[in-house]
Amino acid sequence: MSAKRSGGELVQGTLDLLILKALSQEPMHGWGIARSIELQSRSVLRIEEGSLYPALRRLERDGFVTGKWAISDNNRRARYYALTARGRRRLQSEQERWCAVVRAMSLVLES
Repeated sequence: MSAKRSGGELVQGTLDLLILKALSQEPMHGWGIARSIELQSRSVLRIEEGSLYPALRRLERDGFVTGKWAISDNNRRARYYALTARGRRRLQSEQERWCAVVRAMSLVLES
């Protein structure tokens, strides 16, 4: 996966969660999604195009996001993505699962 964090790669399976979380704020185009994740992670997480766009296509195919073409703020044609109701449910379940994993890892690392 070419979604990078400082010094390595994202944990497998977290890219979809990050994309869904970014889109829970508002519909965005691909660059906006990547930028949102980078800013919210204080530049620790950087999502590269080679990972982002295949993930967006997969999420769209699976019904978690919808995409439509529109004109961006800088007057360029861009595909904007938005969460579907199914995507919101998926975000909720994945977020709960991720938080449980983080708690479990903390228990192991703190013992």
